[in-house]
Amino acid sequence: MSSVLMESLVTGLIFSILAIGVVITFKILNLADLSVEGTFPLGAFVFAKVLTLGYSPFLAMALAFVMGGVFGYLTYFLYKRLKIDAILAGILTMTILYTVNLRITGTSNVTFYELDVIFSIFSSIPKIVILLIIVGLIKIIMDWFLKTEKGYLLLATGDNERLVKSLGENPNKFYAYGLILSNALVALAGSLMAQSTGYCDITMGQTIIVSALASIVIGDAFLKNAKFLNRTTRAIIGAVVYRVIFGIAISAGLQPSDLKAVTAIIVIIFIVYNNMAGLGINKLRKRKEWLRC
Repeated sequence: MSSVLMESLVTGLIFSILAIGVVITFKILNLADLSVEGTFPLGAFVFAKVLTLGYSPFLAMALAFVMGGVFGYLTYFLYKRLKIDAILAGILTMTILYTVNLRITGTSNVTFYELDVIFSIFSSIPKIVILLIIVGLIKIIMDWFLKTEKGYLLLATGDNERLVKSLGENPNKFYAYGLILSNALVALAGSLMAQSTGYCDITMGQTIIVSALASIVIGDAFLKNAKFLNRTTRAIIGAVVYRVIFGIAISAGLQPSDLKAVTAIIVIIFIVYNNMAGLGINKLRKRKEWLRC
């Protein structure tokens, strides 16, 4: 049980990077970007290719991050420049990435257990500590960016495009920033997942968007009213809780084929809880206002 819990925490921290990326599109820009199901394995395949060519795992991670951003821009180009619906633009990018991912290595899966990754280079440091440092750095950078002028304009773009235009800025530019950054983080998460497992597979991105949304929904359900916890913190906590629930389900004897249904059920439960909690808060506020009158 302890090994399952530890593995769940490790995977949860990797998924928290994925969740932070999806927060940008889903929560900030109000876009359902399905291309992440392609950019997650893209990060893993780019990492595997660069690593097997004999280069540093740090360079491999950096290139995975960059390539994720490139295909994030492709989604933006389809959505804003070619005027294709956001969901369809994401699906088209995801479809293109299926072929791209296969072309990168020439095979549908790659193993590299014998090669050095960041976890083996720093073998004296527990894997979970390395991931805590990486996640912590990403959170600090993201929180700083969202407090900059461009960060505020990115937040404003999702809420009110007219306001951004009134400030003399083009909202499309911030859609591009958001999609690039989101997919870059998702690809980075994919490269870390590949290092954690020692392999990459073409199917590793399937339903990953549901896992990311589950993490976001769980974080919001429990922590939405905690003013001291911002978007990134809630996403991190939600991802870890989600994977711990997943680990408990595995320990309970559920088959791997059952886990996708478990994910969907988790999302449904927390969305319903979130909606009911919201209704309860609204009723309480109305009652207080009525009593004041």
